[in-house]
Parts: sequence; structure tokens; C-alpha cells
Amino acid sequence: MGVPRFWREIPARYNLIGSKCETCGNYYFPPRHFCPECRRQGKMTEYQFKGTGEVVTYSTIYTPGDSWIGGKPYVLAIVRLDEGPCMTTQVICEPAEAAIGMRVRRVFRKISEDGDKGMIHYGTKFVPDRA
Repeated sequence: MGVPRFWREIPARYNLIGSKCETCGNYYFPPRHFCPECRRQGKMTEYQFKGTGEVVTYSTIYTPGDSWIGGKPYVLAIVRLDEGPCMTTQVICEPAEAAIGMRVRRVFRKISEDGDKGMIHYGTKFVPDRA
């Protein structure tokens, strides 16, 4: 992702804002300007996702990249939000705790940093929803 696009998408990424087609009722994340189902006849509106969903599939990453914070294995998952869209995200839990179908909720956390004195990137991650 280029730097300008990264900064433009921060509000959507930080707040889990997508879009909803008022014509057909489909939800999209990241946000779209046109509905792929209704094309130009669709009326798109901004939509704030609830931030809850379930794990569709996951993988445990044992050798993270250089910008990874934490130094231990982590869970990378595809989460289907309750409204329908899927997103790739980290689930903060022990790898042995992860499971397909596990209910999760969003949290706002540090994602990475560019070196010791570089930029810190924040965003949405998920945790098990034990409620």
C-alpha cells in the first residue's frame, strides 16, 4: 500500500468503518464507492461495523517479520464480521486457544513500528469474546 493511500484509509482502519449498499443491503470492508452487485444503481452509505464476528480460518505465525512486536508466535485469522464482510487480522490469544468458529471482538492495538525511533502503526485487532 502506498504512503498516501495508507494515510487516507486511517479513519476507516482505526474505526472499522466500511460501507453499506442501501439498495441491496450488502456490507463492505474496506469501504467501496460502488456496489459490485447493484453497480451505479446502488446507494452506498458509510457504515460503522459493530466489531464482532467469528474466526473463519486461521494460521499460527512462528517466524514474524522484522516489524513485528512481541517476539512470540501469533495467530493470523480471517474473521467474518457479523454483518458479513471478511477481513484478515491478528487475533490476540494463545495459538492453542484459537479455533474455527471462535467468537471475537475488536480492539485497538499497536500493529508495528518502523525501527526503534520510527513511526508506530496502530489498528484493529481482535480478541476472543468471552461474554
